Amino acid sequence: MLSIKKYAAIDIGSNAVRLLISNVIEEKGRPVVFKKNSLVRVPVRLGADVFIKGRISKENFERMKDTMLAFKLLMQAHKVLKYKACATSAMRESKNGKAVVDGILEHSGISIDVIGGEEEAAIIAATDLNSYIDPSKVYLYVDVGGGSTEFSVINNGKQIVSRSFKIGTVRLLNDMVKNEAWIELEQWIKEHTWQYEKINVLGSGGNINKIFKISGKAVGKPLTYFYLTTYYNTLQSYSYEERITELNLNQDRADVIIPAMRIYLSAMKWSKAKHIYVPKIGLADGIIKSIYYNTVSSNTQ
Repeated sequence: MLSIKKYAAIDIGSNAVRLLISNVIEEKGRPVVFKKNSLVRVPVRLGADVFIKGRISKENFERMKDTMLAFKLLMQAHKVLKYKACATSAMRESKNGKAVVDGILEHSGISIDVIGGEEEAAIIAATDLNSYIDPSKVYLYVDVGGGSTEFSVINNGKQIVSRSFKIGTVRLLNDMVKNEAWIELEQWIKEHTWQYEKINVLGSGGNINKIFKISGKAVGKPLTYFYLTTYYNTLQSYSYEERITELNLNQDRADVIIPAMRIYLSAMKWSKAKHIYVPKIGLADGIIKSIYYNTVSSNTQ
């Protein structure tokens, strides 16, 4: 007997807001399959408000209300059974975050959970990385966001240690990351990776997904440190406008892609990793799986 249910995840990040609708396919005697049905991304850059002014602007509040209402209608049209909406560092740090969450609930009926960095890392870990990794290898998992980056060391398929750092693409773009934060991150990575003979980096986030797509590599094959460094230097040789017109990058990707690469390259350098694997997973995938496995509360459409 085949059963197909639709679940949705709303990821409210510092750079963009995403709605992921997935088919959850169950068949007796077979493992459950999570298949992406639809992904909508709206570049509401909340972090640019919060990290500079400490609060979400009226304009972005209105955009968020419109976006969430649109997401609500899309979920209804798709006949989504359950959903969960999570907001990360920008909403977490905003002085008017609670007012924004309340206003969105009143306007669209969408209930938003503002989650901490450690919970974010735990939800991402729920994506069942085992289907993407070789249990005989050691990995440093790096999930780069607009406001923060989550790091985890994975050995024998198990998460050994995990930590969230306030180093993100939108913060870096606005020159809001102090040198001390980089030093702390370098020490943390070295402290938790020195004992392993060989480390591979697992990268997630929209920027590394885009780089992987551009590379033309086959799914499952890694990018090298050399390739990433070369592409990083190439990007820096183009102006912001040229990255849009000549490299065909979206305008909200063309600026954050450089600080994102700086984070991935730093993680590779400090862990002495020569390869980065890109499994194309993130917070939204983790939310879908955590709804299914009932590890977090969810809302019913």
